[in-house]
Amino acid sequence: MKTHRSLSPRQEALAERNLYAAIAALRNAEEVRAFFRDLCTPAELQAMADRWSVVDYLGRGVPYREIHTLTGVSVTTIGRVARFLAAGNGGYGLVAQRLGKWHLHAARAAREAATEHARPGNGGEPRGPGHG
Repeated sequence: MKTHRSLSPRQEALAERNLYAAIAALRNAEEVRAFFRDLCTPAELQAMADRWSVVDYLGRGVPYREIHTLTGVSVTTIGRVARFLAAGNGGYGLVAQRLGKWHLHAARAAREAATEHARPGNGGEPRGPGHG
């Protein structure tokens, strides 16, 4: 997260909590859409939409390269989503479950995909500058 020199860590945490409270106050998808379109740039919205689209594919066990072909999302980003899906804060899984998009094997599949991608010689993306 970007830090503001003029804000203390406590002030930054409060600002973040206030943002979450604002989002929680929204009542339906149209209100959320209006708020996010005011809050975010088109590129930020696209990046979030891309990450969210990856969650369902990972939950169905679709290989990274196929997800990339279907969505255009980079393999590096797909790997990041898989890591957070398997061992993040639980947000992806919570929302997917509430929306009925969660498959019983999704967390396991994401964990296996993240592990497989990290193995040498698996055809994954190289690690280095610009790749992670």
